[in-house]
Amino acid sequence: MGLAIWERRGWSAANGAAALLAGVAAVALSVTLANAQQAAQKAGEQADQSKKEAEQEKTAPAGATLLDKVLVISRTGETAIESLASASHVDQEQLDRRMATTPNEMLFGVPGVAAQADARRVSTSINIRGLQDFGRVAVIVDGARQNFQRSDHGTQSTFYVDPELIKSVDVIRGPVANTYGSGAIGGVVFFDTKDAQDFLNPEETWAASATGRYESNGKGWTTSASGAYRFNENWDALGNIVYRNYDDYKDGGGDTVKGTGFDVLSGLLKTTIRPTDNSELKLGWVGSSDGWNEIGGGVPVNDIDLKSNTFTARYNVTDEDKSWLDLHINTSYNKTNLDLTSLVPQSRFNPGTGLPVVLPTGSTSTFDIGTTSIDIWNTSRFETAGIAHELTYGGDWVGDDVKTGGAAGGDSFYTPSGKRNVSGAYVQDKLTWDWLEVIAGLRYDNYSLKDGTSETSGDRLSPRITVGITPFDTPSLAGLQFYGTYAEGYRSPSLTETLISGRHPAGVTFPFLPNPNLKPETGKTVEFGVNYKQNDILEAGDALRIKAAYFNNDVDDYIEGVSFPASFSNPASSCPVDWSQLGSNPGYIPICFQYQNFAKAKINGFELEGVYDAGWGYAGLSASITNGHTISHAGVRADLATIPSSQVTAQLGLRFLEDKLTVGGEVQYNGKPRGNPIAEDYTLVNAFASYQATDNLKIDFRADNLFDVKYANPLNVTTAGQPSQPVFAAYEPGITLKLAATMRFGG
Repeated sequence: MGLAIWERRGWSAANGAAALLAGVAAVALSVTLANAQQAAQKAGEQADQSKKEAEQEKTAPAGATLLDKVLVISRTGETAIESLASASHVDQEQLDRRMATTPNEMLFGVPGVAAQADARRVSTSINIRGLQDFGRVAVIVDGARQNFQRSDHGTQSTFYVDPELIKSVDVIRGPVANTYGSGAIGGVVFFDTKDAQDFLNPEETWAASATGRYESNGKGWTTSASGAYRFNENWDALGNIVYRNYDDYKDGGGDTVKGTGFDVLSGLLKTTIRPTDNSELKLGWVGSSDGWNEIGGGVPVNDIDLKSNTFTARYNVTDEDKSWLDLHINTSYNKTNLDLTSLVPQSRFNPGTGLPVVLPTGSTSTFDIGTTSIDIWNTSRFETAGIAHELTYGGDWVGDDVKTGGAAGGDSFYTPSGKRNVSGAYVQDKLTWDWLEVIAGLRYDNYSLKDGTSETSGDRLSPRITVGITPFDTPSLAGLQFYGTYAEGYRSPSLTETLISGRHPAGVTFPFLPNPNLKPETGKTVEFGVNYKQNDILEAGDALRIKAAYFNNDVDDYIEGVSFPASFSNPASSCPVDWSQLGSNPGYIPICFQYQNFAKAKINGFELEGVYDAGWGYAGLSASITNGHTISHAGVRADLATIPSSQVTAQLGLRFLEDKLTVGGEVQYNGKPRGNPIAEDYTLVNAFASYQATDNLKIDFRADNLFDVKYANPLNVTTAGQPSQPVFAAYEPGITLKLAATMRFGG
């Protein structure tokens, strides 16, 4: 789609970019006039401090670039290698060399994590350990839950955030993440956006940059501009705008995959204020306006216009003289609007009557979802009888307001309107004594959801206990740690799962049955893991970091959609035959569909993540194997369709020219999930290079899928109402070359 479509939608890309940059420039100019002298003085002081910090960093292990970074999501300020959980951190350096176009590319090689996007590259659903959709994985951007849902045959819960705006990604796998909000029985993915401090050099008052990037597959262009200003040592701000325009890409067989083109305008405004030496307030806005076409029968059938705006406020106060005080308050509001407009007449069925209807060109479906959240917690640190305590306690609340509508037979039918409130409170104590570490926690969850006719609610207590030991004190084994965990998580049903009703509107027609008696899911995970860290192994300054874990997750009352035949003999059954439709309506089939509780879903697997880093380069290896199936109340076993590929990813990078030039590559093997009828094994090879030509010019290159393999993501298998004939929704891109240049200025 071109700029004309943007203008038709009421948000011209050019006008949006100009407005955002003009706003940033105006703020920067006004503050320049008022604070120039003060800022210059402070910049000199900060430059001296930065020299001291730089000297300290020179003595730090090189491996600190990966598993030694403090997790933004951590409630106790720990790094991934220190956490007694399956946690991963993706930092700015890794994001830069991945040159990601979509959110799923940022997660390349993270064990236990996969993404499903179908052909809609700006709508991503994250899968952790075989669990996804309907809030099983909590996706958080700057503290704001991303709860947008548009139910269909493909992905259910989707989000988009532009990779250019992100500085790090934290992942915690499993229900041990239950201090980060309700429902995350699969885990949590936290995207942290860039700050002015990440952009400004210590001696600078202001800085600006511009990036241009071209991608060969889909002939895609990305342009990005950033500006930051330091008002004084306690106040700074950053603005960023990104525009992407991509045509349909070609798969590894050379075939164009229709419907994969898109254009998206994204922006970020963020300011950080430090009222005192011990407190910090971050105010932010992240927004995007996306557009793409959906394909049906090989031609565009729907025009999609999606706008998302996220507003956040994060405040924390920490006082070293008051060990009981480490307070965090996060509030957010996320608003997502999706408008679907039909481009051609479409034959459908009225969801109320089941009779055939024709949606004329220009018919619309609307999805309007607002999510409000607040999250408050504090950590108190103290000692009793030689045992160190980190006592964390807090509570959170998330409210979803879903409004959908449009023409009868439109796609909004699949996502019913309603309100859902989820809240919780928790307490967790981390006890440390010499070689022993124990984490004990308890969380209380409560939920309610309702539409105009019905309401349901529930609550539960979920425990967690983790024991970690560091049994060795010899130099080579002092960094070896073992841990075991038992943790539970609680996911309430979604509005769609509970309240969907009416008749299937497309292809064929049959009833959807609501299920107000649907029970929440309870995830019960046992995990055993190993952490290992060692410095100065082969040479001074090198580092080795390894994390490995085995897990077994039993999800009681697992929720899944079920189709079952109508009863010809019992009119009082939950699914009686509709005799008025049978025979007279050729689209009617005598079945019903309902979301139901299975007795259990059983998922287990193994995960490994390791990196060796030295001054001359680095090498990394990650792996994950996940298996899972459901067991019905009748004892019938069935493979889970959401089990991702087993993966092994190897990475190698070499540094030259005093670290100005980095070159390397990645090899990833993907194994067919057990029980998937048509998935195939495949191997991807990628290469990359980055050259800091001058202080103000950086050039990046990347080649994805270097050998042009034709492959499909197993998560994209869809039955489209025909279980006997599963097909892939879309093949992934073939060879893609990316070239980018970034110019930066500051003073």
